[in-house]
Amino acid sequence: MADRRLDLAVRLRPYRVLLASRAHAQMQYRTSFVTDILGTVGVGLAEFAEVWVIFHNVDVLGGLDFTAALLVFALSNLAFSLADMFVGHLDQLPRYIRAGQVDAFYVRPLPLLAQLMTSDLSLRRVGRLSVALVALIVALTTADISWSTATVALILLTIVSGTAIFSALFTTAGGLQFFLVDGAEFTNAFTYGGQYAAQQSQQIFPDPLRIFWTFVIPTAFVAYLPAVAILDLPGDPLAPTWLAWCTPLAAALAWALAGLCWRSGTRHYQGAGG
Repeated sequence: MADRRLDLAVRLRPYRVLLASRAHAQMQYRTSFVTDILGTVGVGLAEFAEVWVIFHNVDVLGGLDFTAALLVFALSNLAFSLADMFVGHLDQLPRYIRAGQVDAFYVRPLPLLAQLMTSDLSLRRVGRLSVALVALIVALTTADISWSTATVALILLTIVSGTAIFSALFTTAGGLQFFLVDGAEFTNAFTYGGQYAAQQSQQIFPDPLRIFWTFVIPTAFVAYLPAVAILDLPGDPLAPTWLAWCTPLAAALAWALAGLCWRSGTRHYQGAGG
């Protein structure tokens, strides 16, 4: 057992060194770092303002009142902010491909995906993450929730699995970029479009979109389905509330697709001169 732990520590050391160096580099210029954080706080507040303005004019939308919508907003933004912090910079992959920098990653001892994921730890996104955390605390303290061990477990499971789902979407988009070097708008429809869909009540969408965002791109599992289960609401007839407990399965399926896209993309890539 001790040998296994030592071997794991040795394997993880290069990743820890890379992440620590990235974090240290970003905090060298404190004024710029603080400005970036304030900017991401502004993004989070702008998205919250949209929710507030809507429910300032209507009491219920898509079966959710303001508190329920705030819970959906908080869970989705928390998961997206965490995924965006660690893997969101895969959006830069087309730039690496055009510049021929991907070839340099191949000569290093770490796997390509691991290098890209650790190439830039975006600490500035902590600002948006903090807005989501505050919104989650407010939603959980003001909502009428029958607290139990299962409720706490579902919340933690949702945060972890939701982060995994968004990370899988970023990785899928990265894999597709090997085929669509100039197709960022297409892949952004699944990443940032999925993030926007995740913070809405699924009942506001027509049936085709509800099916798409639940069973094809499973962003409904990130926040809406768990929030409905936590608050014991009727929810969407197309997706019963017990599906909230299937969020880890949705994350596993999303990562299976992400792995397939990434493997296909890296095999398709032939080098800067290919």
